[in-house]
Amino acid sequence: MGRLIARRPVLRIGPDGSTRRPDALAVEEPLELRVGGRALAVTMRTPGHDVELAHGFLLTEGVIGSLEDVRDARYCGSRDDEGRNTYNVLDVGLAEGVPAPDTGVERNFYTTSSCGVCGKASLDAVRLRTRHSPADDPVQVTPEVIAALPGVLRDRQRVFDSTGGLHAAGLFTAAGEPIVVREDVGRHNAVDKVLGWALMQGGVPVKGSVLVVSGRASFELVQKAVMAGVPILAAVSAPSSLAVELAAECGLTLAGFVRGRHMNVYAHAARIERTTP
Repeated sequence: MGRLIARRPVLRIGPDGSTRRPDALAVEEPLELRVGGRALAVTMRTPGHDVELAHGFLLTEGVIGSLEDVRDARYCGSRDDEGRNTYNVLDVGLAEGVPAPDTGVERNFYTTSSCGVCGKASLDAVRLRTRHSPADDPVQVTPEVIAALPGVLRDRQRVFDSTGGLHAAGLFTAAGEPIVVREDVGRHNAVDKVLGWALMQGGVPVKGSVLVVSGRASFELVQKAVMAGVPILAAVSAPSSLAVELAAECGLTLAGFVRGRHMNVYAHAARIERTTP
């Protein structure tokens, strides 16, 4: 697992007394994302798939729209006390002709593992325009397929099994076959890693697919799905009111509380095929 898991001593207390033992924790470290050598954002993430994370972040923030917009990505400039590279600074070079991100206050933001992007200067900086609208995607998925996806996602959470401390996101076909699954301490990072993977595979817009997240569906996660052209987002927990509003506005099918055989479909339910009761 490398840097994905850290072991720390813990005092375990129960009805039969207490014991000291090592415990496995999900690693959380900062990643500074630079574009063309200039700092753009810092996010707290689980190390691994950082290049995917960077591509997904830049895609869902509207900086890039395709893999051709990126020239290269490389680690740089971060050393620990012993002079070793921490791999916590990643610099992305944009292709010739691709505008650099706005360096004004609109993009001086910090992200956390819990809430995602914080401190944007205005509502206009939060709400972005997508190049890959999902509105016309004709994909149809059965309720049975949607209902099964959280379980498939959970079965592929390797680090969660050891730590119990990670979110997951996964991209699936309309038939329920897993395409890619990623874990992270931040739900938004897990989504960025999945969508970054899709971008690097030439798969954006992500047509005919279902994005599944292990927690709630926030405005930010809905926006990320819309920015990548994902037609269906399914969440294990609840959506927010603004998430539902954005999904309805942008043509995204949004399902929440997907547990067992039940779910609530909040927007564009026509993509989820229904049988007669």
